[in-house]
Amino acid sequence: MTIPEIFESMDYGPAPESAADALAWLVDQGSRFGHFIDGAFTDPGKGFDSTNPATGEVLATLTQGTQADVDAAVKAARRAQPKWEKLGGHGRARYLYALARLLQKHSRLFAVLEVLDNGKPIREARDIDVPLAQRHFYYHAGMAQLMESELPEAQALGVCGQIIPWNFPLLMLAWKVAPALAMGNTVVLKPAEYTSLTALLFADICRQAGLPRGVVNIVTGDGAVGEMIVAHDDIDKIAFTGSTSVGRCIREATAGSGKALTLELGGKSPYIVFDDADLDSAVEGLVDAIWFNQGQVCCAGSRLLVHEPVADAFYAKLRARMARLRVGDPLDKSIDVGTLVDPVQLKSVSEMVAANTAGERFVADTPLPENGCYYPPTLITGLNPADTLMQEEIFGPVLVSTTFRTPAEAVSLANNTRYGLAATLWSENINLALDVAPQLAAGIVWINGTNLMDAAAGFGGVRESGFGREGGWEGLAAYTRPKTPPKPLKEIEPHTGEGGPQDLIDRTAKLYIGGKQARPDGGYSTPVWGRNGALLGHAGVANRKDLRNAVEAAQAARGWGKTSGHLRAQIIYYMAENLAARTDEFAARLDAMQGGKTGAKEVEACIRRLFTYAAWADKYDGQAHGVPIRGVALAMKEPVGVIAALCPAEAPLLGLISVMAPAMAMGNRVILAASEPYPLAATDFVQVLETSDVPAGVVNILTGPHADVADTMARHMDVDAVWSFGAAAFSKVVEKGAASNIKRTWVNNGFARDWMGRDGEGKPFLQAATEVKNIWIPYGE
Repeated sequence: MTIPEIFESMDYGPAPESAADALAWLVDQGSRFGHFIDGAFTDPGKGFDSTNPATGEVLATLTQGTQADVDAAVKAARRAQPKWEKLGGHGRARYLYALARLLQKHSRLFAVLEVLDNGKPIREARDIDVPLAQRHFYYHAGMAQLMESELPEAQALGVCGQIIPWNFPLLMLAWKVAPALAMGNTVVLKPAEYTSLTALLFADICRQAGLPRGVVNIVTGDGAVGEMIVAHDDIDKIAFTGSTSVGRCIREATAGSGKALTLELGGKSPYIVFDDADLDSAVEGLVDAIWFNQGQVCCAGSRLLVHEPVADAFYAKLRARMARLRVGDPLDKSIDVGTLVDPVQLKSVSEMVAANTAGERFVADTPLPENGCYYPPTLITGLNPADTLMQEEIFGPVLVSTTFRTPAEAVSLANNTRYGLAATLWSENINLALDVAPQLAAGIVWINGTNLMDAAAGFGGVRESGFGREGGWEGLAAYTRPKTPPKPLKEIEPHTGEGGPQDLIDRTAKLYIGGKQARPDGGYSTPVWGRNGALLGHAGVANRKDLRNAVEAAQAARGWGKTSGHLRAQIIYYMAENLAARTDEFAARLDAMQGGKTGAKEVEACIRRLFTYAAWADKYDGQAHGVPIRGVALAMKEPVGVIAALCPAEAPLLGLISVMAPAMAMGNRVILAASEPYPLAATDFVQVLETSDVPAGVVNILTGPHADVADTMARHMDVDAVWSFGAAAFSKVVEKGAASNIKRTWVNNGFARDWMGRDGEGKPFLQAATEVKNIWIPYGE
């Protein structure tokens, strides 16, 4: 096409990007790659081809990792980690800065190689992926510099195993490697089988930066290599980005191992358009939301919800815009949509769409290249919320849609998914937007924008989209641990005896469910003996039905999370007041159960702890992130929801309050399995709850063996998080069961906690009791 013809037709002419330098780099490496272990590339071994999905041409041959390769990489990382951590924050910052600078110097090479390997348009890799990767290394160079002053009680976890997907190969590497290195960890990373080349180029610049040997290790291969990393006994943390099904397997595989874990999984993100939205802008935003990277994005706005009054007009504008999308060679700078990553992915998308018989399908009438894994931009309207394509990830350039009538219905439809990664809403009414955004079950919400990301704002989801955050201050928690060395937990057996009752009048100890004392469903109780052999009373034995009733009561009390921090603080203060009035009684009960004369000290600690969390209730604030946009990213701290907890045996009253109070203060509802050997302090505390204006269902207390309820707590689909401070064996039970819906867990892994000291309170409890939701709000005309 000549220049005059282009001006006459106003069509886009070809604007090809040269692949010569990237291909030359591959040739210079012999077009065959080994692994990168201990600062050097290994000799290439048996492996597989990495191909260009746009042409099918082989780019290079990669080595399939073996157990010996993974062992060597972990050994190198373990050997390097102490020296890397002792280098100090400033020393690590200098290396991270060098990596950021080298990413800039070789930015074009990285962008082109990414396109050849992945199939995304060059303008996306060049203008978004590579600059964001650079940004993460710059940002975390700063985090390394500040670690010693701002995180003085934190230290590195050790060796981190990291497994990344094929949709954003370089960016996901940066998200994982930069914070791990900044905090003093070393890494063993497995790139995706389809897209390993930019990870190997990154290994090359690690050498150019002079990074100490063993700090970064990269092992290529299929999913079997990932399994070896997950199962390796000498890895301290697993970070995984990928599908929910694989994430569930990883959660089960690491259960009880003591490994830290973060999962960034799938999504079916809603894209909500209200009738007062700027429809033209919303259409352009939608193009980026669903056809960016051919829809192969975990947070893609793949589920369009349109306000009925403007649905016809919006669909008409959208179809017109789809007709102008350009699909073709990803190296052409004027292309909108490139190719799917592999024939396997093309087959998956095609089969999912072909199996759908509901709704009305519109396919963009755009020519597709004859060769390559291309799929046309597709819109399917008129679906029902329960239709398969409205619930399942397609992970391709396919948009599905339905309509809504009211904001409340929009929220209901948006949250009608097992995922909770991201959400987008468009409205010119800022009051409406800021009313709806906090109601959406998502880790990140964009208002009048989409796919806005930055290293300063943590990214991650809720529900089956995983847990943990990547980026920002909150992302660092996943790569650090307290400096205080943990001590093994001593198991406590309940006392036995044959004596008569200590009190002449038997006191009935019931469960506490939904604001009422309730007899256990099974009708069983167990005796509680004092250290001196006296019978102190009986405690009910809770079963699965009692737990079910407690969960229902907690779910019915969801309004607690919408109350103000001030109101929650008043109620917690009132609890402290009522407990203080009965100090002698509770101290005597504790002394009788445990023996000794420490009861008064424990009660005083309980009162102080209630005051602590009453103080925090209206002070544990979010923040406005300094992201590089004309706008603001608000990090809002929201309650997790329903938290079930196995309370510690060794501190029957203080342990229960130390678990209950931070959860309550942050707006959660709790189900507490009381100390197994010493339950009567918890049942006595019910009377304090009843006289302290605690709404029904906010606090529920069960007694009996933890083994009877632990697995059910972990597997219950209406429980949002489980904490286990009980016996060591329950850590594995809880983490494995939690894989059912990828709920958050916090377990002791068989280590004790000093409930009387600093270890028994503070920000770790508040962090575990909250989710961070980042709401992006651009402003200006």
